[in-house]
Amino acid sequence: MYTAQGRIKQSDLMKEYMPLVRRQALTLQVRLPASIELDDLIQAGMMGLLEALGRFDATQGATFATFASQRIRGAMVDELRTRDWLPRSVRRSARAVDETVRRLEQSLGRAPEESEIAAALDMPLDDYQQLLHDTNSGQLLPFEELVADGSEPHSREAGSSPFDHLLDAQQRATLVEAIDALPERERLLMALYYQEELNLKEVGAVLGVTESRVSQLHSQAVSRLRAKLNDPT
Repeated sequence: MYTAQGRIKQSDLMKEYMPLVRRQALTLQVRLPASIELDDLIQAGMMGLLEALGRFDATQGATFATFASQRIRGAMVDELRTRDWLPRSVRRSARAVDETVRRLEQSLGRAPEESEIAAALDMPLDDYQQLLHDTNSGQLLPFEELVADGSEPHSREAGSSPFDHLLDAQQRATLVEAIDALPERERLLMALYYQEELNLKEVGAVLGVTESRVSQLHSQAVSRLRAKLNDPT
């Protein structure tokens, strides 16, 4: 039970960190389908902030700002995952793409071309590119989540996120190596999108392609990365 003094302090902290919730929501929203409302992200972020207020332990060494920021972002990502807007049929197709990319890279000894992936899937190139676009509608989440994601929603518990395992030094080195092995345009796309934090339209302007094409290339790059990270060899 909070004391009166405790409730006042909690209320003050809520007010202080509400702008942080909004900033994180805005940053995430530009990477999501238009159907995702800003208010929904903010509401989820506020729940994350409340959780942070209840669970913060100053003896663990982290500052409250760092702890709250992680909880806020985590709550927003969890909210997106519970929506599960990507049809299961598309998820199955996405896994088939990952497996095909992995198999082709092993047999060819290089990153396969789009046309080669489409042929291996026995799909016309246009259909394959549409699949990439459809898949990307469910992939515009934080990059760490994408690469380690098993393509199904899951709840996040402290210390058990796939990203916690990805941060292992060996995995991190593998990820860097996988990014370096991407075709040049896809590697540039990932840098513009995740490091420079440009949105899809801005990335398209730099690359000289449409926003839809950026979506396709993003999906293909993520598939290549997942194939490499999940390759048991």
